[in-house]
Amino acid sequence: MATGIRVHTGIDLLTHTDALRSVYADAFCAPPWNEDEERATEFAGLLPTNVERPGFTAATAVRDGNVIGFATAWTTPAPFPTDRCYPQAAAGLGPERTADWLCGALEVDELAVRPAARGTGLAGDLLNAVTAGAPDGRAWLLTSVRNARAMAFYRRQGWTQVTHPSPDGRGIAVFLGPRHPARSLAPLPL
Repeated sequence: MATGIRVHTGIDLLTHTDALRSVYADAFCAPPWNEDEERATEFAGLLPTNVERPGFTAATAVRDGNVIGFATAWTTPAPFPTDRCYPQAAAGLGPERTADWLCGALEVDELAVRPAARGTGLAGDLLNAVTAGAPDGRAWLLTSVRNARAMAFYRRQGWTQVTHPSPDGRGIAVFLGPRHPARSLAPLPL
């Protein structure tokens, strides 16, 4: 059973909307994320808008004709957005680092793999495929600090955590990709 990974850069991804929604639900409606089916439907509903974002790229993993994983990314605009979890990222980095490190960089928005395909290296392959064209190697993402498995995965993939959680262990962590030039400037945890 060979798995093929295909990179998409536009509306051709929309032919897979139902499959992507299904993978999203499998990945995020279970612990530790515990999202509901409505969130999976919302994700699918945003795809037509997201594929039009500057720098949009996606990668899908297909086995036996079925999508078993995907990743999506786009270029982070300047000025830095103020919706979703962006304010937490900006607060953790400060305005100068946020502008220098994240604006104009490739932002990984989603990475999802069906539970049966976890532990196979597929998530790492998708992450590499979707970030291969990051401008000057500048790729970044954020994840919840409550998901120790995701945090450990990104570290194993060579990503560098550049924000650190509040003392109560809540919030998000920003990671810079393995080729991001600011990795060496990351503050060490206290």
